[in-house]
Parts: sequence; C-alpha cells; structure tokens
Amino acid sequence: MHNFLHNQLLGVPPTLSTRPPALPGLRMAAAAPAIPAAAVLPLTAALLVTVPVFLQAPWVRAAPMAAALFTLPLMALALLLERRGQGQWQQLGVLLVGFCGSWLGGCLFWGWVRLHPVMHLPIEAFALPLAVAGLGGRWRLAGAFYLGSLLGTASTDGVMAAAGLMDLWPQVLNAPLAEAPLLLQGAAIQVLQPWPLALVGLTASLLVLICRRLWSQGGAWRVAAAALGTTLAVDALFLGAALLAPHLSGLI
Repeated sequence: MHNFLHNQLLGVPPTLSTRPPALPGLRMAAAAPAIPAAAVLPLTAALLVTVPVFLQAPWVRAAPMAAALFTLPLMALALLLERRGQGQWQQLGVLLVGFCGSWLGGCLFWGWVRLHPVMHLPIEAFALPLAVAGLGGRWRLAGAFYLGSLLGTASTDGVMAAAGLMDLWPQVLNAPLAEAPLLLQGAAIQVLQPWPLALVGLTASLLVLICRRLWSQGGAWRVAAAALGTTLAVDALFLGAALLAPHLSGLI
C-alpha cells in the first residue's frame, strides 16, 4: 500500500505485480554462457560413441537379447523427438536414429558372433545403404553419425588385420578370465613393433586429417567428425590400458 501511494504521488502508473531484484548469484548464473548451439550435436555424438564401450559391452556380455531389444525403445524415443521436438531436440532425435543403427549392429555382433572377427565389419555395416541414402534428406545427421562411427570401426579392424592381430581376437575371448588380460597385453606389445606402430601412426594421422576436413564442412559433417575422432581417442585409450593396466581394459 505504501508503494502504491508513493507511485501515485510521483505520477507513476500503479502495477499489480512487482518482482524482487534477482540475487547476485542468480544473475551470474543467468549471464553464464551456455554450450554454443553449434557444439551441442558434435558433443552429443562424441558422448554416444563412448556409450557402447562403457555400457553396451558389459550389457551384451550379460544379456545380449535384452541389449538388442533395447534398440526398440531407443528408436521410439528418437522418432518421437524427431517428429515432435523443436529445434535442437528434433536434431537430437535424428542423431539418435543413427546411433540406434550402431547400437543394434554392436549388439548383434558382440552378442552372437564375436568369435568371428571377419564378420565384425559386415554386421556393423548392415545399415550402410540406409545411412548413405539418408544423407540426402531429413536423416542427414543420422547418416553422418553412423558413417563416422563405421569409418572408425573399419579403420580399427583394418589396422588389426594388417598388423597380424586378428588371430589373437578369438584367443583373447576364449581365454579364462585370469589369462585374457595377459593375452591382451601381448597383443598391445605387438602393436609397438616397427611395422604395426608405423601403420597405426599413419592411419591415425590420416583419420585426423579426415576429421579436420569433415569439421570444416560444417553441419552434419561435424557430427561425423566428432564420431570418428572420438573412436580414434577411445582406441588410443584402450591401447594404453592394454599396455599399462590390461585388467582394466573392457573393450572386448
């Protein structure tokens, strides 16, 4: 009432809603810069690449069918966001569609045919025609993510085959739990030999150049660059883990 009379005397129009001044902390929080819009999708793509390593791998070992069936609610969420979402939520939905392809391919291979490394890339690439077709329309982000992830997988498998490590793949998987880390460490040590090490260095350098090229294209290609670059980083992480702490490496 006092404020009302005071405003009348000063000729200020009365107002029925007054807001107290914001606390300094709230002002700072509001003024703090958020993640740039252009970085949201690449960061999400990088996060999604790490999910199969830390979540899918142990889940598939324990319950492959449940992990594979999880693709259904994941795809339902992706389509819901794509159809009903606005702005970046809609784009995240499209990106999740591409992730669903990578997730299902990983579940199928690691759940049922993981002792046959020659089948790894063909199974992971089951959605390749859809991803390529999607680049020309509304599913561009999905196709870019899937293709970036697939290129990383193909590069890893190609280096392993050229370095003569494919024969160790089923040996590590079939070995008792106590022996598997030692075999994995032996495979990592073999990578440090001159020819495999040169091959790894050359392939990594080429992939970095491809990532930079894709990133410079902008748009959906930055998602592909993020997926490919994160795959390269994860491979480096597990090579180091296999060398220094093989019992901590859960890649396989």
